[in-house]
Amino acid sequence: MKKRLIALMICLAMVMMPMLAACGGGGGEEAGGDEGGEAAMKVGLITLHDENSTYDKNFLDAFQESCDKMGVEAIIMKNVPEGQECYDAAGELVDKGCALIFSDSFGHQGFMLQAAKDNPDVQFVSCTGDNALVANQDNFHNAFASIYEGRYLAGVAAGMKLNEIKEAGKLKGATPKMGYVGAFTYAEVVSGYTSFYLGAKSVCPDVTMDVTFTGSWYDETAEKEGANKLIQGGCDLISQHADSMGAPTACKEAGIPDVSYNGSTMEACPDSYIISSKINWSPFYEYAIKAVQNGEAFDTNWTGTLDTDSVQLTELNENVAAEGTAAKLEEVEAGLKDGSIHVFDTSTFTVDGKHLDSYLADVEADEAYEHETEVISDGYFHESEYRSAPYFDLQIDGINLLDTNFG
Repeated sequence: MKKRLIALMICLAMVMMPMLAACGGGGGEEAGGDEGGEAAMKVGLITLHDENSTYDKNFLDAFQESCDKMGVEAIIMKNVPEGQECYDAAGELVDKGCALIFSDSFGHQGFMLQAAKDNPDVQFVSCTGDNALVANQDNFHNAFASIYEGRYLAGVAAGMKLNEIKEAGKLKGATPKMGYVGAFTYAEVVSGYTSFYLGAKSVCPDVTMDVTFTGSWYDETAEKEGANKLIQGGCDLISQHADSMGAPTACKEAGIPDVSYNGSTMEACPDSYIISSKINWSPFYEYAIKAVQNGEAFDTNWTGTLDTDSVQLTELNENVAAEGTAAKLEEVEAGLKDGSIHVFDTSTFTVDGKHLDSYLADVEADEAYEHETEVISDGYFHESEYRSAPYFDLQIDGINLLDTNFG
């Protein structure tokens, strides 16, 4: 009888062990549930490159911090090209149980939209994308920030440095000239380099700027070569909308002041770095995650601003920046916030020698590529107010494009 009872107890234990294991928590991907054992919501991120790209690192760092803060599980897929691989990566994240999936590159957009159509119960966000406005897909979103304001502020710091160089009699030419390394001739890049130039011009009225393009978001060799070409062409200061250390390294080696993008390069370039602007993605991540957690809808087009802390300047290098730069930046930022300063104030620039009082922009970004929306009113170009992604594509006077092959 005793032996039969012992055998029965052993059998019961063998049956209960896997049941207890299933209920009790285990590690790996599924970890992160609350005290009651409920699994945490999973959120995915697809990035074009990895931490070696300042652009992607900015997304990655904010994503992990936001997921930790919001109590969700982060699943990240890096180095995903702008092709079918993006659609496949999105599908893999769906299979892993993600309720919300972000991608960080403009070229991912079409594949994220297709994934949204194929998985209507999952929310998809193409950050920096521009066609959610017309996609008519409830679970597909775009997000960006008014980074043109950050670039304008960085431009102010650049202009003050140019004034200092000019006063010291150390300009390479008769008037101050900046150089800018861009990736593509997309509106996003045009908006960025124009706002940077206008910021510099607001304090250094006789500045001009040369722009070169690499045809890649991340190509350290091409970016360094582009910066060197600009330096050899007589530029006194360099900035960029490209994602590697190529341009900052060229400036460091040539002893030329540099304004970087997406993060400080002070540690690597202490004698040339001035400041950097960047988008802080945490406010948007947290907003979208909270909405999905609560089963609520969220914006189809979301635009972060200085007020939401989505647009930031990194640390100012006082050892390189001109005297008084910090105070001037505080003054200009206050003006941007209260509306007394507008980045694209039409009284501050001309196109073919003329000030503009009207312009139709391609806001809808549909297949027709029509410029259909009036964006100038109240004396300024209303950038990123009608959709999140930039649509400023004007070529203003004072900026010289050295090449235009990359559209």
